[in-house]
Amino acid sequence: MVASGGMEPGVSVVVPVYNSEGSLPELIDRLEKVLGGGAHEAVLVNDGSRDGSWAVVQRLAGERRWVRGINLMRNYGQHNALLCGIRAARYDTIVTMDDDLQHPPEEVPRLLKELGDHDVVYGTPEREPHGFWRGLASRLTKIALKSAMGAQTARSVSAFRTFRTRLRDAFVDYGSPHVSIDVLLTWGASRFGSLRVRHEPRSIGASNYTFGKLLTHAVNMMTGFTTVPLRLASVVGLAFSLFGLVVLAYVVGRYFIQGGSVPGFPFLACTIAIFAGVQLFALGIMGEYLARIHFRQMGRPAYAVETTTD
Repeated sequence: MVASGGMEPGVSVVVPVYNSEGSLPELIDRLEKVLGGGAHEAVLVNDGSRDGSWAVVQRLAGERRWVRGINLMRNYGQHNALLCGIRAARYDTIVTMDDDLQHPPEEVPRLLKELGDHDVVYGTPEREPHGFWRGLASRLTKIALKSAMGAQTARSVSAFRTFRTRLRDAFVDYGSPHVSIDVLLTWGASRFGSLRVRHEPRSIGASNYTFGKLLTHAVNMMTGFTTVPLRLASVVGLAFSLFGLVVLAYVVGRYFIQGGSVPGFPFLACTIAIFAGVQLFALGIMGEYLARIHFRQMGRPAYAVETTTD
């Protein structure tokens, strides 16, 4: 039996792996219990781990035929590793989840059941398990996603998601090194859903997503997938141009009414500093866009595979 789009019916669980040798065996054991009935596979993408994660992936793939491993040449980032795994998936439904057991495998059947008539379903946590700074960075990331995905969808975004594999056809030729899976899914999907699921605290190791990395990811999404920063620079530039005209009108008016100019160097210095700052801000935004164009012209890949277990 072949599913629509020529894909075999089944579930491909894609897991980006980074320094998680301690949690991978338990993750696979728990996945085996919840996916044991139908056709399924686990695609473990080792994203340049510095510990023994790749050795664990190789062992698990040797012990279980349904486990596949892909070893990237270096660390490219979570979304780049996900893109690699999504392109390698063999079944018509994909589930993505973290490698640290914060996404309980026991919730996967609920996500699959919720998929129904949707294209994408996010497993939104019942409550965020992160601290203040991590939570703040996550909120900034979702604000950045709103401009590319729509406000309603962005509020539910999570790394724990399921979607139709056919959606990858919409970004089959995508080659930029800056990747956001959630934005790429909007290129082919129109029906998004979400389900409140249990998220567990990380019991092994520490999170690799720091405030700085999440903030960088948000900036990459803003400048890589939307024109909002350019529009913001235009609005700010227009606002300060109007401010300059108001100051000019005040100076000219004062000259004709009182017969003298505005005294004081500090006022003039502050005005010049404000205009110079706005110009540098606008140039910085344009520089970000030019850098992305440069990287695309270079042909820099989103990832490079060193070896696989197949």
